Amino acid sequence: MAQVSLNKAAAKPKPVEAAAVFAWEGTDRRGKKLKGELRAPDMTAVRAELRRQGVSPTKVRKKPKPLFGGGKRKIKSADLAVFTRQLATMMSAGVPLVQAFDIVGRGHENPAMQDLILAIKADIESGTGMAVALRKYPRYFDDLVCNLVAAGEQAGVLDTLLDKIATYKEKTESIKGKIKKALFYPAAVIAVAVIVTTIILLFVIPQFKELFTSFGADLPAFTLLVIAISDFVHEWWWGIGIGLVIAGFALKEAFQRSPKLREMLDRLSLKIPVIGQILNKAAIARFARTLSTMFSAGVPLVEALDSVSGATGNIVYANAVQRMREDVATGQALQLTMRQQDLFPHMVIQMTAIGEESGALDEMLGKVADFFEEQVDNAVDALSSLLEPLIMVVIGSLVGGLVIAMYLPIFKLAAVV
Repeated sequence: MAQVSLNKAAAKPKPVEAAAVFAWEGTDRRGKKLKGELRAPDMTAVRAELRRQGVSPTKVRKKPKPLFGGGKRKIKSADLAVFTRQLATMMSAGVPLVQAFDIVGRGHENPAMQDLILAIKADIESGTGMAVALRKYPRYFDDLVCNLVAAGEQAGVLDTLLDKIATYKEKTESIKGKIKKALFYPAAVIAVAVIVTTIILLFVIPQFKELFTSFGADLPAFTLLVIAISDFVHEWWWGIGIGLVIAGFALKEAFQRSPKLREMLDRLSLKIPVIGQILNKAAIARFARTLSTMFSAGVPLVEALDSVSGATGNIVYANAVQRMREDVATGQALQLTMRQQDLFPHMVIQMTAIGEESGALDEMLGKVADFFEEQVDNAVDALSSLLEPLIMVVIGSLVGGLVIAMYLPIFKLAAVV
């Protein structure tokens, strides 16, 4: 396996080549009329591509953009995972690299992703190495991907390394999907509960208040409390809304600008009952999967750890991996540095120790990743089962409490009568 060193030179991001969709009409060599659409930088490129395909263009026009933006959508990590798998499949089937980029790029559903792939293809056609071309887009391709591609190019096993990258990205996306699944359901239900409660406070309780005022009787303390909350929300709803928006924006800015705040929030998230266990296991799974993938590709351990730190998804684990990297660089064994961080379970440390002693560290870390990915899957299923009744109790108590508060005076009057 080839040994790869990290390229620390910060490559300036290159803007993705702008392309547009052109509608064309023409005839083939038999004189048959054809028409279709083609994405290209300009009309000249469209005509050249059509002639290359044996079509004589008679009319080429640029398609207007949709009225409401509708064209490009954001490039997501899932798009990059699909692209990597498609490229790996093409390469393993013997398709030349430039042609594989052309096929994958023109067939992608996301126009922004098409532009990105075709821009990289243009760089490769001009003689640039694939790893160098990818480094021009650090927003989409991190050091881990670029280093593995560089290893594949140097060792002449690019198809094998692309397959490893594709598998890694698919596993990572799977972990992300499971965590989102665990958090989305309770967040959605809580949001609906807040909306329903706000509607009751703004529109329903004021009607009851007018009814109770006409009675002229003393109201229960619980009812008075709910009416006071309703009056406050009714009078200051705009201030509450603005305050929430400002608080959310301020928290987002502080989170992005303050590493200490990010570390504090990430550390707190790891201690949340049930959810914290899922986040811990997911971080360990990503650590093991990433390090296994890079080490099996021949990337030296110290350099691999530098890329692994950013792939854990949690700043607490990222900082721990950076400290491990510094210790490993001084000659310490990986399993000893892991033991000092007080983050990794005993099983993970022992598997790492066995891998180091037997020379099969990548294989052992792969088994650790498989185990913890399965653990995350089971924990998400258990969390979903646990949260469903718990959320129903919370919502029932919230809405039911408001209803009871409004009907208590009616019960009291009925008892007097």
